[in-house]
Amino acid sequence: MPNESMTKPIVTIVQHIREKQRAFPTATGDLSWILSGIALATRIIQSYVRRAGIADVLGEVGTTNVQGELVQKLDIVANETILRCLGYRDIVGIMVSEEDDEPTIVKSPTGQGKYIVLFDPLDGSSNIDVNVSIGTIFSVLRCRDDLPESEGATPHCLQPGVKQVAAGYVVYGSSTVLAYTTGNGVHMFTLDPSFGAFVLHTENIRMPDQGKMYSVNEAYLDSFPSGVQDYLAWAKTPESGGYGLRYIGSLVSDFHRTLLKGGVFMYPPTAKNPDGKLRLLYEANPLSFIAEQAGGAATDFKQRVLERQPDSLHARTPLLMGSKSEVERVMGFMN
Repeated sequence: MPNESMTKPIVTIVQHIREKQRAFPTATGDLSWILSGIALATRIIQSYVRRAGIADVLGEVGTTNVQGELVQKLDIVANETILRCLGYRDIVGIMVSEEDDEPTIVKSPTGQGKYIVLFDPLDGSSNIDVNVSIGTIFSVLRCRDDLPESEGATPHCLQPGVKQVAAGYVVYGSSTVLAYTTGNGVHMFTLDPSFGAFVLHTENIRMPDQGKMYSVNEAYLDSFPSGVQDYLAWAKTPESGGYGLRYIGSLVSDFHRTLLKGGVFMYPPTAKNPDGKLRLLYEANPLSFIAEQAGGAATDFKQRVLERQPDSLHARTPLLMGSKSEVERVMGFMN
């Protein structure tokens, strides 16, 4: 007798997006074209990740990026792969990478190039050499139609997260998983290596409203805000019911676990980084969009992340996101 996995229909990510677009008669199919390019790029990246030890892509290249971080060989491979896979798609006007100083203008943002793709090509790349799960994060915005071409690309990119039309991430782990949202729920796919396509395995994922797990780098505990310190102290008491610490140190992996299992992920402000450390445009905005679409919440400890107005391409932010009730609990200690 065939098992259920052999009788279920196979739905690829492009098929899924097109099916969802049928509910909107005015949909142009643009997002399916962009997301298919991202899916292609991340399939190529995962092939390098799988062969990292034998394909000469381990280690640093001896330079730092605009973030002040040491650049890994695989960072460069991932960055160039995404730029190449999306660069020939006419509807993409601007591409912005966490690795680059300035945006890459592909097509005139006031002409045919209607969309902006912002991405962290390889989140958690400092963990490459120790074989910890890493990933890719992406965000899609529409170019503004109220800006003259003389303004350049940057003003188009400095939009709050509520303006996102799509966002997603890929985890290169024991299996390669892609999750995305276009503002109509969060859907998750697994790469089937036997025929090289992302196949749907869960529609409309809902983050558990509660979860007795917190994810934070407690090495910086002494410099966290007092409210965060109070919360972490409470989480270790019998009165809390027993919370557990789960921290990988790769944002995309920590978020993936929080999305599926519940709890909270946080990177509070510290004495060294009072404005936070995570990037608003490439990390916080897309993951916050996904968290909210899955029923969770995301804040910078003061306001909803998606309502923040970025003031630069590489703006940073504190971040607290996860199960809605657990985020509210942390904020209760902050208040």
